Amino acid sequence: MTQPADEKDRTGTHTDPGDQAPADAGAGATGSGYAPENLVILTLCGSLRKASYNRALLLAAGELAPEGLTLEDGPNLGDLPFYNPDIDGDDPPAVATEFRSALRRVDGLIIVSPEYNYGMPAVVKNAIDWASRPVKDPPITGLPTLLLGASGGASGTIRAQLALHHALFTTSTPVLHRPGFHLTFASKKFEDGRLHDEASRELLGKTLKTFGDWIRAGCPVGRDGF
Repeated sequence: MTQPADEKDRTGTHTDPGDQAPADAGAGATGSGYAPENLVILTLCGSLRKASYNRALLLAAGELAPEGLTLEDGPNLGDLPFYNPDIDGDDPPAVATEFRSALRRVDGLIIVSPEYNYGMPAVVKNAIDWASRPVKDPPITGLPTLLLGASGGASGTIRAQLALHHALFTTSTPVLHRPGFHLTFASKKFEDGRLHDEASRELLGKTLKTFGDWIRAGCPVGRDGF
């Protein structure tokens, strides 16, 4: 767990998430030439289960993060109340205020999520709803994001990640498309809560490095390196 970073000044126009245009292909949150020595990344786990493969995958990401990429634990998503505009006025819940402040302090976001019924868990969508407000300055807009996931089957959370792409498109949140990371047959690749499959560890490490490089490059969209 790291100390909070200073609030970041991200570029881009913040508008109502319901009416936003998609994130510009080359704008990103950081703009061109943004290359701090160390990037601080907030992490969210979309599973509330203690022995979750996705929680274990997040721990593996912390182990394999390259130099210059520091992962910071985000809130337990089960602590966020269901989004309700009636409680999001002058005095929103403290956990929501802290979550929004954390998003503004960091350089990027990693969402590690299982797949439930061909989609993302309710707690993940709820976190995005909180992060998409206030409408004039949503902290998730322009925040570079990486999606990770693990499942016991052959799909590897790919449909949950597709649903996440749709939601984050609406909030003008740039998401790294290549390489994607969705771990299949998780029961065969974890032991005692640790990712032991070497091929998966190698791919995860490369994905994290690419994420950092992508942020420093200004979050471009295309096949050239990303």
